This record gives sequence, structure tokens and C-alpha cells, in this order.
Amino acid sequence: MSPSLGDEFPFQGRRFTLEPGVEMHYLDEGPRTAPTLLLLHGNPTWSFFYRRLISELSVDFRCIAPDHVGLGLSSRPAGYAYRLERHAENLGRLVDELGLREVVLVVHDWGGAIGLLMASRRPGFAKGLVILNTAAFSGRIPLRIRLCRVPLLGELLVCGLNAFARAALWMAVTRKRPLRGEVAAGFLAPYPDWRSRAGILAFVRDIPDSPEHPSWEALKELENALPRFRDLPALLLWGARDFCFTPAFLERWRRELPDAEVRVFPDAGHYLLEEASAEILPLLRGFLARHAGGIGLKSR
Repeated sequence: MSPSLGDEFPFQGRRFTLEPGVEMHYLDEGPRTAPTLLLLHGNPTWSFFYRRLISELSVDFRCIAPDHVGLGLSSRPAGYAYRLERHAENLGRLVDELGLREVVLVVHDWGGAIGLLMASRRPGFAKGLVILNTAAFSGRIPLRIRLCRVPLLGELLVCGLNAFARAALWMAVTRKRPLRGEVAAGFLAPYPDWRSRAGILAFVRDIPDSPEHPSWEALKELENALPRFRDLPALLLWGARDFCFTPAFLERWRRELPDAEVRVFPDAGHYLLEEASAEILPLLRGFLARHAGGIGLKSR
């Protein structure tokens, strides 16, 4: 069951068992025969991040939004290998379970690396890309994130004080700072105590920063595979005031996807959909109508 968050999250959650004791929570909204959007969140967000897109687009599209193991309403198994490779494998298993084919990938933050790694191993799976403030290659790790990787200090900050998720309510937005009310409650809902926040810390520590890191090879595999996506329709939506995924990441995406449509929001931050969803939705609907087998999309 999804938490009760009033009108902010009016969806019925579903669960897929990956192995005994490990379940992936996901949303599956919209017509089953419609073109499919696979919406992939990052850390410390969850499927709640895509609620406005799902509410609007599920009229015409099947919207699948999973929570990665360790985050959101998915399981937090002790001793689990919270690695990029494992998350991509989990996503692939959900894709197979649901029989998904020829989807449009919508990715943000860690969802970019996870989703694109999975798709890079499945030729023809991705029909289009919508990329929001993410990376699929190595880059600078900000000091405020590196502090959360320090032994003992990281546990205290992330698991004890919930500092990573709480700080994001301020640092991941610029137009509406901080996020408040039901929106803030929604982002924090899956993380009420120390144990529930362990996945957040695991994701922070899984950011590859050197060839010695356990997830470095998977990230490099993905980086080398990026040319496979070059001919796909792509839409880059970017909050220019993101403290983590800075404009340098956007410029790298422009080089990787030179034919992509690009829209930059100069005064928006990392949680782009919290600040610019009203502007993004018509852009996204237009892109999907042109490239995702437009199905007589209703105007909004």
C-alpha cells in the first residue's frame, strides 16, 4: 500500500518480489495498451517525484514508476548489495515481469545511470529519452555529498538525522524554498527512522569516484554504450541551478545526444518537477506526441 498523502499521491502501489524478503514497489497507471513511459527516480526521492506527470499523462500513456530497492516503499534488506549493477538488474526483472517493450525512458538523478544501463543491454527497448538533471558518466561529487560518505559521520547525518533527505527540501529547489506541507511530507514519508534511511546512505556511497570503486566498471560500461542512444528522440529538461548536476553535466549530454531537444530552466534546481512542472508538461506532451506514437493526445 502507498502512504496516505491526500491529493498529492492518489495512486495504488503494487509490489514485485525480486527474491524472498526483497520487494520492489511500483506504480502502474494508465491504459495497458498505450505507449509506455518508464519513470525512474534518484536518491533520496521515490515514485512520489513523478506524481504530477503521472496524474496528467496517464490519461494517454501507461506510466510505470518503480522505487529502487532501498528507497521509497521498496524493501531495505540488511546486507544487500546496493550497487548500480544490482539496481539495473532489478529494473530489468521488473521490465520482464510486466512485459514492457519499446518504452520512453524518463530519468532523473540515479535513475539515469540505472535506467540507461539496463536499456543499453536491451537493443530496441528504449524508444525515446527524457533526461532531467542526471548523469550516465563520472563527474564531480560536491563536498556536501562527499561529507555524507565519511564513515560514522555519514551514518549520523544520513541515517540518524535524515540530513540528506531533509536538506534536499532546501537545496534541491530554488523557486520554492523550502518545500513544505504535504509535498515535504511526501518526500520524507518513506524515511521515518534510522533503518529506513540506510538505502539513502548506500546510494550516496555507491557514486563511483575512482577505478577502485565497486560500481566503476558498470558506470564505464554505460558511458561507453551511450552512442547507442544517439539516434533516439531525446528531450533534455534541465534545472540550471542544480548544485550537484551542474551545467557541465548538461554540456556533456549535449555532446552525447547532439540532436536532442533542450530546454533549460535558469532559475530551477535539482527537483525540477517541483518547480517547473507546469512549464514542462506541455513540452513533454508535445515531444511524446511527435515521437511516442501520438494517440490523439488530449490538449491541456
